Amino acid sequence: MQTSETVVSLLFFLTAALYSSVGHGGASGYLAVMALAGFAPAIMKPSALVINILVSAIGTVRFYRAGCFSWKLFLPFAAASVPFAYLGGVLFLPANIYRPIVGIVLLFAALQLFRSSIKQPPSEIKRVPIFLALLLGSGIGLLSGLTGIGGGIFLSPLLLLIGWADPRQTAGISAAFILVNSISGIGGHLSRISTLPPIPSLLMWSVAAIAGGLIGSGYGSRRFSNVTLRRILAAVLVIAGLKFLIF
Repeated sequence: MQTSETVVSLLFFLTAALYSSVGHGGASGYLAVMALAGFAPAIMKPSALVINILVSAIGTVRFYRAGCFSWKLFLPFAAASVPFAYLGGVLFLPANIYRPIVGIVLLFAALQLFRSSIKQPPSEIKRVPIFLALLLGSGIGLLSGLTGIGGGIFLSPLLLLIGWADPRQTAGISAAFILVNSISGIGGHLSRISTLPPIPSLLMWSVAAIAGGLIGSGYGSRRFSNVTLRRILAAVLVIAGLKFLIF
């Protein structure tokens, strides 16, 4: 058991370091690790949300201090996502529904990671329609609370592909967006199911993820992340997503 905990902690450290370099909390990566390790769905959602809060908080501070943030762009997405993330956290999905949803989310995350390794920054930054930001924020928030992710894996590609933000600003906004969604999601979860994974395990995973988050966000707030590592992680997410969908 100890070896298993150590391996999971190491993988959480690596996941946090990679994801935090682009302003993400790493929930889809933690879910992938837990899926491959055979964790029960009841443990996965709260674990991912708690660790997401810790890592995204570090990223939010780092990217904000580096000037990679816009309140004007962040607020409409967050205002709509937070209440829906809480609602998603309250809802409890049976394993036969939760597993395929998370499987699809992981495959989508893999696609976005791969695309982010080859896409070019937007040549022109466009204005975000407020109504559209509210609509997208509410949908991402609900999915975030339901699955245990922070929503950055959905928000980031939207900001970049449509040209609403440059890569560094996208990272800063995503980190804060993930933070508020994860707090709201775990609040909703605990309001209905007041249980968390075993504290010693959660503490060990959290320490590993915090260390990774400090390293990754420190690097990412000044430079951008390694393309090869993103593609490797995308492959891992594909394997984990298929495991959710098939087994």
